[in-house]
Amino acid sequence: MATLPEKAETDIQLRLRRIEGQIRGVIGMLSDGKSCEQVVTQILAARAALDVVAMEVLKCHVDDAMTEKPPTEAREAVLRAINLLSKV
Repeated sequence: MATLPEKAETDIQLRLRRIEGQIRGVIGMLSDGKSCEQVVTQILAARAALDVVAMEVLKCHVDDAMTEKPPTEAREAVLRAINLLSKV
């Protein structure tokens, strides 16, 4: 398994920290008695942000496979990534 390039890892960590803050915000909204619509809107925003992070991680994985692995292994890695995309 390849590691993420340093810049991508930093960007992803920043995104995850923002998502962590969103989740804390949702917890606070529940404690404050905010409406279901407001809470669900924030949950959907956090979920969308997590989907973006997942795509970035997969993009790095595919890029690494295409540049660093022999063709057969690269093909398998890309197919696994495509399979994972269907779950995002």
